[in-house]
Amino acid sequence: MQFASRLDNVETSAIRELFKLLGKPGIISFAGGFPDSAMFDVEGLKEASQKALAEEPGGALQYGATEGYEPLRSQLSSFMKTKGVDVDPSGLIVTTGSQQALDLLGKTMISPGDKVIVEGPTFLATIQCFRLYGAQLISAPIDANGVKTDELEKLIAEHKPKFVYLIPTFGNPSGAMLSLERRKKVLELAVKYQTLIVEDDPYGDLYFGEAPPPSILALSKDVPGSRELLAHCGSLSKVLSPGLRIGWMIAPAELLAKATMCKQFSDAHTSTFSQATAAQYLKSGRMPATLAHVREVYGQRAQAMGAALKRELGDAVSFTQPQGGLFFWARLTGANGKLADANELAKRAIEKLVAFVPGAPFFAEKPDVATLRLSFATVDVAKIEEGVKRLGQAL
Repeated sequence: MQFASRLDNVETSAIRELFKLLGKPGIISFAGGFPDSAMFDVEGLKEASQKALAEEPGGALQYGATEGYEPLRSQLSSFMKTKGVDVDPSGLIVTTGSQQALDLLGKTMISPGDKVIVEGPTFLATIQCFRLYGAQLISAPIDANGVKTDELEKLIAEHKPKFVYLIPTFGNPSGAMLSLERRKKVLELAVKYQTLIVEDDPYGDLYFGEAPPPSILALSKDVPGSRELLAHCGSLSKVLSPGLRIGWMIAPAELLAKATMCKQFSDAHTSTFSQATAAQYLKSGRMPATLAHVREVYGQRAQAMGAALKRELGDAVSFTQPQGGLFFWARLTGANGKLADANELAKRAIEKLVAFVPGAPFFAEKPDVATLRLSFATVDVAKIEEGVKRLGQAL
C-alpha cells in the first residue's frame, strides 16, 4: 500500500515499544507515565456519573456541541479561576484529553516546513504530532528551572517560529519547573517577537509542598498584549482519571474557532457522557480533597526514589529532586568507569526485572543518550526501593 508521505517523518513511540517487554512476571516498572489507578476517586466518579444520568440524561447521552458540554465549560471556567485565570466559558473548548489539543494546534498552525521551538527534552507525543504535520522542530535547552530564556530568545530571533511549545510546570520528561522570573520573560518574548506561546499544563496541580508559580496564562494579565499570544492546554487525566479523556484549550478566539472546526471533522465532540460526569464531579466539590491525597502520596514516592537513587547509584547518576509531577529526569555520569549509555542500561535493567525509559527519544534534536526518565507514580515505596536497588545492580 502507498501511505501518506507525512508518515515518513514519524515512527512508533519508543515507550510503546518498551511496553512489549514489560510482561515478564515480577518486573518493577518505572517506565509508564500514568497516574496510579489506586488514586482514582471511584466513589466520587460513580456518584457524578449517576447524577449526570439522573439530572440531564439527554445532555449526557446525546450528541453535543463541538466546543464542549456547556455545564462542563462553566465548571472548567470556575476551576481555572482558582488558579488565577479569568476565562469565560466561551473562551475555552473541551478536547479529548490535552493530547487532542496538541493535535488541533498542529492541524491549525503548522504547514510543512514551518519551524516550531520545543524544549530539549520534551513530551515524546508532541514531537511525533508536530512532525506529522511537517514541522521542523528546534530544541531550546533547559535546566532545573525550565527553559533557558536567554537561549530561547536567540532561537526565536533566528528562526521566527510559528510557535513555541513549553511544559513549564513539572514537565514530561524533565520534571523541571520554570521559575517565576523566566515565566515573565517568556511573556515579554511573546510580545517582543509577536510569537505564539503554547503552555501545556497537565501536571501543574501535582505539587509536593509549596505551590508552583502561577501559570504563564495567569501571569499574562501583568504583561500587556501577551494574552492574545497564548494557548493554554489543561487536562483532568493526571489528577482525576485518564479514562474520562477530558482536556481543554484556552486560546485567542480566532485560533479556538479554527481548532473547533478541525475538531468537528475529527470526532464531532468529546464524549458527552464523560463531560457530564466531569462537570458533576467538579460541581461536587470533591476535587480539592482528591488533589491533596494524590499530592501527599506522590510526594512520599518522589522522596523515596530520590533517596534510593543517591543510596544505590551514588555519583554514577545526577538529577534534580522534582517538586511535583510524576517523573525523575536523570543523567548517567560515567563516574568510576560505570556505564553512561541509558539504552544499554535499559537492556541490562530488564534482565534485572526493572524498567525505565531511555531519554534519547525525548529530544527533537541532538539526543543525549546518557539521560533516562523514571516514573514513581504507580509504584509503592517498598517497590521503589527494590526497583532502584535492581537498577544499581544493572549499572
